Amino acid sequence: MGSMTSRAFARETDSARSRVSTQHRIEGLDLLRGVAILLVLIRHSWPEAVGGGGIVGVVIFFTLSGYLITGLLVADLRQYGKVRYGRFYRNRAIRLIPALVFLLIGFIIVEGILDVSGTRGSVVRSVLVSLTYTMNIPGFDHGSANLSHLWTLANEEQFYLIWPLILAVGIRFRRMRIVIALASGGLILWLVATVLSTSDRIDRAYDHPAIWTIAMVIGAAAQLGQASIDRHLRGRRATIGAMVGGAGLAALALVPGAKESVVFYLVGGALIGALTVLVIWKLRVIPTVTAVWKPLLGLGVISYAAYLWNYPITWWLRDAGVDAWAPLAVVLTIVAATVSWFAVERPMNAWKRHLDARARLRNLDPVLAGSTAR
Repeated sequence: MGSMTSRAFARETDSARSRVSTQHRIEGLDLLRGVAILLVLIRHSWPEAVGGGGIVGVVIFFTLSGYLITGLLVADLRQYGKVRYGRFYRNRAIRLIPALVFLLIGFIIVEGILDVSGTRGSVVRSVLVSLTYTMNIPGFDHGSANLSHLWTLANEEQFYLIWPLILAVGIRFRRMRIVIALASGGLILWLVATVLSTSDRIDRAYDHPAIWTIAMVIGAAAQLGQASIDRHLRGRRATIGAMVGGAGLAALALVPGAKESVVFYLVGGALIGALTVLVIWKLRVIPTVTAVWKPLLGLGVISYAAYLWNYPITWWLRDAGVDAWAPLAVVLTIVAATVSWFAVERPMNAWKRHLDARARLRNLDPVLAGSTAR
């Protein structure tokens, strides 16, 4: 790999490779996931409480995903001189698809059999759109609106079809900064064009793939440049940075009417991404958290399933005419996500670790048995 990368790149990725190789989960980052999903839960049940909270929560996930997944890709590139696409996409599928299928089984029961929302005729289309990660593509019928939140998964998986190729090119030609700049510039132009084309009804741009993807690039850039960032954000500075980042995210979560704000669409993704990186820089070195934060930590562990289930559960309760739907939606979300974690996600993660361990024994695997990625 030495012939393909610069010494500077090697120095900047050594610490990432070490952390990824030795840890399955970092509790500080699970805590951040807990904060992100809590904002989403509050937004869905009490939208007037946190105007921009849902956006902030989702973009935190995007930034964290860009940071962590790029760390895995970099480890492959350093170790083997290439991304092992088969292993990368296999592990992504094992991590994401079983929990999604579990949700879709529940969706088929509630909307296909019980027809709680009166959308039985769109069930097949909804399932196909969800499984093909095309919920964020405009211009066609996506099926039931109760699965419309899956646009975020579509954004991420489409990004990770393209990003490994871009990353490999940048490292191969030792032009990573230029590649990051070009990718960011292209996304910004696409974002501006999308906002201009939907300015008469800006809320239509909310789930467009151009709007929030810049946060994933910011997270990826932080991973690639972490040695440089470490020189400026260490010790007390990292703590102050995290406080500034946390305060900024809290302020943005309280912005009223964020979903209808052109300014928020133009700068929100990049600003939330940058503030999230400040928080990541402190939390990534916290291997364990104190007992008072354990509930939020637990919520972070089940955050993927909680995100999958919360939006449809919220609407199913409302469509069924349940009076106390808001708090009940949060409770049922946590129950469904906990079941998903223990019955589906944890066994699948164990299988993934088994596959990785078996590959290592054949001297085929690089650095890790489990993923910290969402």
